[in-house]
Amino acid sequence: MIKRRTFRLELPACTLTLGPRTLLMGVLNVTPDSFSDGGKFLDPQSAIEHALEMERAGADLLDIGGESTRPGSTGTPTETELARVLPVLEGLRGVLKIPIAVDTRKSQVAEAAISAGAQIVNDISGLRFDPRIAEVAHRRGVPLILMHMRGEPGTMQKGPFARDVMKDVAQGLRASIRKGRAAGVRKSQMVIDPGIGFGKSFEQNYELLRKLRELAKLGYPLLVGTSRKGFLGATLARNGKPAPPEERLWATAATVTASILGGAHIVRVHDVAEMARVARVADCLLDPASCRSFR
Repeated sequence: MIKRRTFRLELPACTLTLGPRTLLMGVLNVTPDSFSDGGKFLDPQSAIEHALEMERAGADLLDIGGESTRPGSTGTPTETELARVLPVLEGLRGVLKIPIAVDTRKSQVAEAAISAGAQIVNDISGLRFDPRIAEVAHRRGVPLILMHMRGEPGTMQKGPFARDVMKDVAQGLRASIRKGRAAGVRKSQMVIDPGIGFGKSFEQNYELLRKLRELAKLGYPLLVGTSRKGFLGATLARNGKPAPPEERLWATAATVTASILGGAHIVRVHDVAEMARVARVADCLLDPASCRSFR
């Protein structure tokens, strides 16, 4: 285990301190076809209520996305993505107290979402799909999360997978960082994400979790998202059938713990209340001094 470095992200309305304890990012998919909860929060009012519920459960951040990037997905038109995301952002403005990240690959969506109240941009393509996202983040003064994805959502799980996943992820993240820096985004405003489940084989997902500390050496805060993902369903398979997403809670808990012990600053989760408890215990394992604040 390694002690996490402390970082500070400057948001338009506040400063986030990363390191002393793990921050929980609650997932809010306003889509009809996301792998875990597609359609449940497509209605704006349902999405708003769920966002507030996650805040009450202990979320430190909210990640709202209007495009499913599950394996096999084909993309969403910009207008459709905006129509899904903006009503929810507008409904949460002045009501939700925690910062909101917009999960998008499109600069037009990022721009509109920031105007509607989002304070972080989360680009799962690592600036490969629309590099102008970095320009938007720089101009609007918001942090930028850069995720590694091998290939495209429609085909990423069909391979070929990298021979050396750690090398592939590190090189891909460095390339994304260079694009961000070239657009003016400060190093202190970037977060990196290894992209568990995005163009990685079953074995490679576990390898990334075991070796997270190697990515921490890149010198950026780490975000890790394993919640309910397919490799966990495969791990828990019975009679050749993967466990459905709703039966992956404890598997998620195990990987959230592994992520925190590997140096993750932020974990992206669906089940906020349960993972808040997991994170609290894992933080005590990582740094006994952090337990004092819980007594």
